[in-house]
Amino acid sequence: MPTGKQHKAAKSKIDRSQVLPVDEAITLVKETAYAKFDETVDICVRLGVDPRKADQMVRGAVVLPNGLGKTVRVLVFAKGEKAQEAQDAGADYVGGDDLVAKIQGGWFDFDTAIATPDMMGTVGKIGKLLGPRGLMPNPKVGTVTFDVGRAVTESKSGKIEYRVEKAGIIHAPVGKVSFDADKLKGNIVALMEALIKAKPSTSKGTYLKKISLSSTMGPGVNIDVPAVQALVK
Repeated sequence: MPTGKQHKAAKSKIDRSQVLPVDEAITLVKETAYAKFDETVDICVRLGVDPRKADQMVRGAVVLPNGLGKTVRVLVFAKGEKAQEAQDAGADYVGGDDLVAKIQGGWFDFDTAIATPDMMGTVGKIGKLLGPRGLMPNPKVGTVTFDVGRAVTESKSGKIEYRVEKAGIIHAPVGKVSFDADKLKGNIVALMEALIKAKPSTSKGTYLKKISLSSTMGPGVNIDVPAVQALVK
């Protein structure tokens, strides 16, 4: 298990008053990851929006070009040909009322839920169970669709959802510490492109206020915002 000494040693390598180019930030995050498992690399973005206003909600999904480095378990609510399409695409669980019953019984051994539009009446029965866990299918992020084959493939290959929290912050995974630096950078750029495109027209002033990168157990490293914007452009 990681110790307080290890965390303190990792923090001592980071100057929190500095902002670094993306490449340097990635290198430092990899160097300061000290857990015995392959830590996830997370990005934290503070946005200049007020999530309490419906027209300033930032939410969406993006397929990370280099994946997440983990196996994603995909559940699909579908029937008939669409159920077969989901199975052919590699979905781990496919069904309808049977899956609803399992979930009502406390089963949540999946990472993403997808549903065809005609199944949303069935899925609605467990909305209060799926919603708080971030598992409720939603058309805004492409998880309510008749194109279930594509949705399953994207989820399996590294599609992530993002949603701004009450404090105006978005947290998202961008890979693993074991990833090559270029793969992490590619994922970061893809996510930032999506966030910039999702900027609400009603958002005034500075949109990207602060960006930091960290491993699961490691300290945060501040990234230079203009440098990120230059990469995206």
